[in-house]
Amino acid sequence: MVQINEISFSYNKKSGDLFNDFSLNLEPGNVYGLLGKNGAGKSTLIYLMTGLLTPKSGEVTLDGENVRQRLPKTMSDIFLVPEEFDLPRLSLKQYVSINAPFYPRFSMEDMQHYLDIFEMGNDLSVNLHALSMGQKKKVFMAFAFATNTRVLIMDEPTNGLDIPSKSQFRKLVGAGMTDDKLMLISTHQVRDISDILDHVTIIDQSKVLLNTSFADVTSRLAFRPMREGDQPIFVQQSAMGNLVVTPAQPDEETKVDLEMLFNATLLNPAAINQLFTDKK
Repeated sequence: MVQINEISFSYNKKSGDLFNDFSLNLEPGNVYGLLGKNGAGKSTLIYLMTGLLTPKSGEVTLDGENVRQRLPKTMSDIFLVPEEFDLPRLSLKQYVSINAPFYPRFSMEDMQHYLDIFEMGNDLSVNLHALSMGQKKKVFMAFAFATNTRVLIMDEPTNGLDIPSKSQFRKLVGAGMTDDKLMLISTHQVRDISDILDHVTIIDQSKVLLNTSFADVTSRLAFRPMREGDQPIFVQQSAMGNLVVTPAQPDEETKVDLEMLFNATLLNPAAINQLFTDKK
């Protein structure tokens, strides 16, 4: 559905290319986690995907249409929840009446359901500008999900949410996901989203270090306490001893530890790449 085709991009000549011949395909029916170090280009990639930035070369397409053209039929099928935003001095009812017409599949019934998940109530007269940061994020995400766009992109969506709200966010993703939709979540808060992802994409310095499903990770890697004879790809010390990321043994299945997977991929990309390439 979304194709990133050999894009190159830089903010200025002095800084050099942030992306150089970068390619990535994203398919519907998946909740992607986009991970990378600070400065890896996650937010920039999101703005390129939504047509807010222009690549020096290459293009990003949605169903074959270049998103930078920002055609109405394309923009009505993409919604971005940025890391930072503000809401106007309007009531929720006014905000919906102004913005919902841009999204043909917007559903007020869905929005009220998502507000219920966030325990925000159904008072449409609420003044958006008077809400707290966390409340604004909840209302904005409820609207985002209610647009029912086929592409929903979220940059650090759990920032500003308390622990109960993070749990509600995970319920929101489960309630809003369908087979024809694609969700991409860019975040550093990997523990907040690990249970809702089914695909992980790790980027660094214009390279895709890992782009695979959770099922694939589970079949190839084990995340557990260290055992005698292990040849781990990554070791993490803990109060209970060493934890490892290691090639999975036949019929061994463990829960993916997204934080350890991220660290293992950054610190030992060659071993990760070889393991996933050899088994394809």
